[in-house]
Amino acid sequence: MARGREQHIEHLLRRAAFGAVEEEVTHYAAMPFNAAVDRLLSFERFPDDVDAKIGAPGYVGVTARAVGGFQPATNIDDARQRWLFRMVHSQRPLQEKMALFWHNHFATAYSKISGAFGAAEATRLFAAKPTEDPNAVVGQLELFRKYAVGNFRDLLVEVAKDPAMLVWLDGRLNVRGRPQENFARELMELFTMGVGTFQETDVYAGARVFTGWNLARPNNNYYAFAYNAGQHDTDAKEFSFPVYQNGSRTIPARSAAQGMQDGIDLIDAVVRHPATGPRLARKLYGFFMNEADEPDPALLQDMSRIYYDSGFEIKPMLFRLMISAQFHDERNWYKRYAWPVEFVGRSLKEVGWNGFSLSNALTPLLNMGQQLFEPPDVAGWDLGRGWFSSGGMLARMNFAAQLASNQKFNLRDLARPVAKTPESLLSFVLDKLTPNDFASTSYNALLDYARAGITWSGSDDQIATKAAGLVHLVVGSGDYQLV
Repeated sequence: MARGREQHIEHLLRRAAFGAVEEEVTHYAAMPFNAAVDRLLSFERFPDDVDAKIGAPGYVGVTARAVGGFQPATNIDDARQRWLFRMVHSQRPLQEKMALFWHNHFATAYSKISGAFGAAEATRLFAAKPTEDPNAVVGQLELFRKYAVGNFRDLLVEVAKDPAMLVWLDGRLNVRGRPQENFARELMELFTMGVGTFQETDVYAGARVFTGWNLARPNNNYYAFAYNAGQHDTDAKEFSFPVYQNGSRTIPARSAAQGMQDGIDLIDAVVRHPATGPRLARKLYGFFMNEADEPDPALLQDMSRIYYDSGFEIKPMLFRLMISAQFHDERNWYKRYAWPVEFVGRSLKEVGWNGFSLSNALTPLLNMGQQLFEPPDVAGWDLGRGWFSSGGMLARMNFAAQLASNQKFNLRDLARPVAKTPESLLSFVLDKLTPNDFASTSYNALLDYARAGITWSGSDDQIATKAAGLVHLVVGSGDYQLV
């Protein structure tokens, strides 16, 4: 296993990235730990040029169709491949990690949008980049990248206007006289304050607040948010909790032209609500620290205080979390259940990707229980132990076998200089893969496999077979599913 402070860096990169290759660990380990955290959080200082490397030698492959080529802005499987490519190769791994976090927090599913607008337009609403779209459409994923560690209030305003969200939670149908409650409910229940902080009357009032927040199709070319003043409910709306800092619970009657301010006022209220900061702090703690044990209440309180004091900024909350004594405490290491895409991304980075295509990961990911851009419902995926059905775990083991077989000769070449004995080969594999320390019985079982059936000569055939077999066993083990 890695030594000294490199273990702390590996821990950081399992949590704040998708694992790391040796060169990345060495790069970050040369910095003071706080500087490494700042490097990850201040990703805007580094180029976002990773998409230009798709298809280049030395990077994990993608598969394009014979007709049309690789089209990640209009083909959903290509969009999934591109996002996985970025998880593996981006110089901004925390940006991708937080985009994944927000994708689950604001769970929006491709299938409903494609059912409404067709496959190509739905993919556009999720994955288009303004630099590649003829109408500069900003897909929902780009929105999550832009606000990855930014201001939560600003992100929430943009989510409320996001075309994919307007279809997903039926905001496009929310008009005066027929208020649609879905977005208002999830705004309070899932996105901010949480269950038990509001009443059913608040849901109805919130639906009225967002009447007229609909969609338009400029020049019949693309879908975009449009405030439809003629469909806004101009009457006052009363809530059970304070909307304004003076304690007032009533959004006043406004003219239709000014009615969009109703939604801004409600967003400001729920972002400021005393339950929102602690709830976000707890979710971030679970995602980056430990989801198996009860959170440290003092750290949650401090993160929540930072949320309010900073005006709802996410970056300082994460910095506080990652430089905390609790983050360094080894009792909090390997206490996160890897999401399928985290498992795949880490496996590729640690095992290797020569000759591998990300299209070959899409079906395994589906079998593991996670298809990007397709969360199962508004609450997102069932996290933690919920990932590990018997079928899901079998899919992970099968992927481990697939990847180990694919990388067999690459592993042989890397292991050849050190694989003088079965013991040294096993040490090489464990150093490369960075799982949690195996219990003695599990370690001995791996060593038995390395020794079994042969008199060790260190031949290329032996190294290739045993290295691939050990990688399969380690990556497919229960220990490797924890990060």
